Amino acid sequence: MMTEAGLAAGLIDAAKERHLHMANPALKAAVTSGEFVLAPGVFELISALIADQMGFKALYVTGYGTVASYLGMPDAGIATYTDMITRIARIVERTRTPVIADADTGYGGLLNVRHTVQGYEQAGVSAIQLEDQEFPKKCGHTPNRRVIPLEDMVRKIEVAVDARRSDDFLIIARTDSRTGLGLDEAIRRGKAFAKAGADIVFVESPESEEEMRRVAEEIDAPLFANMVNGGRTPLLPADRLKDLGYAIGIHPAVGFLAMGAALRKAYADLKDHGETTDAVELYNFAGFNELLGFPEVWEFEKRFAQV
Repeated sequence: MMTEAGLAAGLIDAAKERHLHMANPALKAAVTSGEFVLAPGVFELISALIADQMGFKALYVTGYGTVASYLGMPDAGIATYTDMITRIARIVERTRTPVIADADTGYGGLLNVRHTVQGYEQAGVSAIQLEDQEFPKKCGHTPNRRVIPLEDMVRKIEVAVDARRSDDFLIIARTDSRTGLGLDEAIRRGKAFAKAGADIVFVESPESEEEMRRVAEEIDAPLFANMVNGGRTPLLPADRLKDLGYAIGIHPAVGFLAMGAALRKAYADLKDHGETTDAVELYNFAGFNELLGFPEVWEFEKRFAQV
């Protein structure tokens, strides 16, 4: 006979299952079938809603952009797990495209990694990115990055694989060792990450196409390329990345750099002329209302509101 405590535990577990969002299996299916996944960087809800309409196979929630838009500060280990998961979960909730999300170092030790993986998966993220930097981490295309011992990162990957509930939830393991320790060490780490169970290996900041080719030739795993405008790695088109042997290519900065340029131009135009001129291209206001879901609000008001 089930005890009262056992019944309560069962109800709690059932409640957790009902509230668990699942990874979108389309991302794993694309990677497994050899399709190249091109993912734009999104960093808040406007960028996410616009990118979600474009037909990409994935969206990439960039840590740099999310920290910048939320805190107005550098991507230097300042944002917490709570800061990130709140925003990531909302992006997943409001979009249909599979989401790849940056999780920095896992926000601490092994217990933190387990908590982070479970939280991201429950939020409905389809792939989590974990890196081997020391805490506090730094943006992967900035100097003075240091990495933890290989054995420590391997253990983090093992914990991440053990913590997930579904194999559709992908573990992306990133090494930042190229800049400080050289390409050979980065490749050594990438091989170890794959052996530890990472679904996708991410060697950050290779500095030439030849280095990218070496990574693809020597690491037997799906590979991740980071195309940062103004970064250390050459920008290559999707077809070239696929030819080299990469599975996923992200463009994390394209959204927030485009937004910054557009805002600077629009605000300068307003300041210089006292009004908005034709020199500035603006999103159509009616279209923006539709993007945010106002038609649904108006339909609701027709049905129920006393107006």
